[in-house]
Amino acid sequence: MAVLSRQLGIDLGTMFTRITEGDEVVLEEPTIVAVDVEEEKMIAEGSEALGMVGRVLDENIEVTRPLKHGVVAYYEYTEILLDRMVRRVGGSVRLFKPRIMITHPYGITSVEKRAVHEAALQVGDALLMPQPLAGAIGIDLPVGTPTGNMIVCMGGGCTQAAVIAMHDVVSGETLRQGGMDLDDAIAQYVRRKYGLIIGQRTAEMVKLRVGAAVLQDEDQEIELQGQDQVSGLPRPLTLTTSEVVEAVQPALDEVFDMIRRVLEKTPPELASDIIDRGVALCGGAALLRGMDRLMTQKLGVPTYLVDSPVTCIAEGALKSLGIYRVLQRHLD
Repeated sequence: MAVLSRQLGIDLGTMFTRITEGDEVVLEEPTIVAVDVEEEKMIAEGSEALGMVGRVLDENIEVTRPLKHGVVAYYEYTEILLDRMVRRVGGSVRLFKPRIMITHPYGITSVEKRAVHEAALQVGDALLMPQPLAGAIGIDLPVGTPTGNMIVCMGGGCTQAAVIAMHDVVSGETLRQGGMDLDDAIAQYVRRKYGLIIGQRTAEMVKLRVGAAVLQDEDQEIELQGQDQVSGLPRPLTLTTSEVVEAVQPALDEVFDMIRRVLEKTPPELASDIIDRGVALCGGAALLRGMDRLMTQKLGVPTYLVDSPVTCIAEGALKSLGIYRVLQRHLD
C-alpha cells in the first residue's frame, strides 16, 4: 500500500532543530524565537532570531530558546516553531499530515514527554523516541542484537549516555548540561581571571575557533572584546587554547562522572561488549577537539567520534519509522 503522507525525522534540540526526509537533512535551524511580548506574537525564528541576540534594543522584543536543557520550556513557542519549520519543508498546502518521528532526551518525565508529543501532534501524526536510540540507529549500530552498544550524545542543552541492546535502552542517564554550559564555563573563567564580561555567543565563538578538551600541540590564540566589570568600558583580550581547556574541565568532569554511573549499572556481559566495541560519540559538543581522546583516557574505554555526529539523531529518527513495529513495544 502506498504511503500518501510524507515521512519526517525530527531532532528537536536545545540549540538546533534538524529535519530529515528521504536520505538527507532538509532543514537545520537554530531552535530560537523572537517574540513581541506586548502583542504575545512570534516575529522571527531560527537564524533570523539568532541574529537578533544581544542586538535588539526594543524592550518589547524578547529573544529566547523555547527548549531548556533538551525539554520544552515554552510550549506555545515550540508548537509554532515546529509548525513553521515543517511548513518550510513541505509547503503550506498539505492534503495529509506528515508522519513524524520526533526525539526527546532519555529519561524525561511523562509531563515533559507529553509537552513534546502534543506540540508535534499539531503538525503531524507524531511518534516519540529517545535520542540515544535514534542516534544508535542513525549510525547503524547493531541495536537489534543482544550485543551491548554504548552511545554518548553531547548536545547543546544536555548530555546523554545509554547502553542499548535488543532495540531497548538497558541502562542510561541524562545530565542536563551540554555545549551551552561549556560556553558559560568559558565566560565565567574570563570574568574570574580577567574581570571581563563576555556574552554567550562570544564564548561559543571562542570554543569553536580555539577550544579543545585536551591540550594541543599548537596553542592557538583568539582576540576578543569584553566589558570591564568595574569601569563598564570595552577592553581587548587574547585567549589561548590551553585556557579554554582549563575553563571547561570542571564541566566535562561532571559528564564523565555521569557516563561512569551508566557503565556501573550495565550488566557485566554487555559491559565487556562495550570494552571490545568502544563508545560511539555524537552531538555538536562532541566536536570539541580531542573530546574522544579525553573520554578514552577518563573512562578507560575506547571512544570514537561517529561519521555524522550532528545529524545522526535526526537520520535515525527517520529510519525508525521504517522499523516502528519492531521498536513499538520499547517506546512509551
